[in-house]
Amino acid sequence: MDVTRPPVEIEVDGEPAHRGAHHVQSLERGLAVIKAFHADAAELTLSDVARATGLTRAAARRFLLTLADLGYVRTDGKYFSLTARVLELGYSYLSSMTLPEVAQPHLEHLSADVHESSSVSVLEGTDIVYVARVAVSRIMTVSINVGTRFPAYATSMGHVLLAGLSKAELEAYFVVASFDRLTDRTVTSPDRLRAELAKVREQGWAMVDQELEEGLRSVAAPIHDRAGRVVAAVNLSTHASRTTAESVETELVPPLLEAARTIEADLAIAAPGRARA
Repeated sequence: MDVTRPPVEIEVDGEPAHRGAHHVQSLERGLAVIKAFHADAAELTLSDVARATGLTRAAARRFLLTLADLGYVRTDGKYFSLTARVLELGYSYLSSMTLPEVAQPHLEHLSADVHESSSVSVLEGTDIVYVARVAVSRIMTVSINVGTRFPAYATSMGHVLLAGLSKAELEAYFVVASFDRLTDRTVTSPDRLRAELAKVREQGWAMVDQELEEGLRSVAAPIHDRAGRVVAAVNLSTHASRTTAESVETELVPPLLEAARTIEADLAIAAPGRARA
């Protein structure tokens, strides 16, 4: 599976027309430099960063050295890499979220019960973002951790989260989303995806069979807040070599739906005012 990320889209020659007068472009560029690093690009040269962000070499150098001064980046003079201090940028958000705290013990129980990996994610833009996970075995070519992102259209949790959007929100998604073929089974037709989302809405769960990666089969269910809005998704993932689509539906869907219900119940009790993570 190709996990190479596209260049970070930022405007270099001037502020984009849709930005407000409050927009601080230097902040946007600094964040773009941080986002240029990822699992397959943990160490980058100055030229690599400039190319990934669209910045000039001089601008990329200033941002990298500033981040190094602040302790977010280290360098040996040629290669740059992020330091653990970058985690501080997301810690406040994650630590204020009730959802991961509530979901984690339920994921542990679910995975122990069915002997498959389980996760919880939320929708951010056109991607799902993992906020909690219990892995019983590694079944993908890439490592999945809290913060990992995948395109929503190719994942079971993405289908559940998209199916939970309002009509206007879903139309906005189709305007900005791109549909790349990740495997021979990936659904890249917006019309076919719309039909699948309608089915997910009706049955209350989603299955994606090897659309994100060959051999990966997963099933997901929605997590609702007290107002009935879909705020997250919980899933189970398995390898196609040891399960069939039929066995996933009969053996994994029932405990998955039960886990979703118990997470919802505990989430409502734990933080009625913060249910939307």
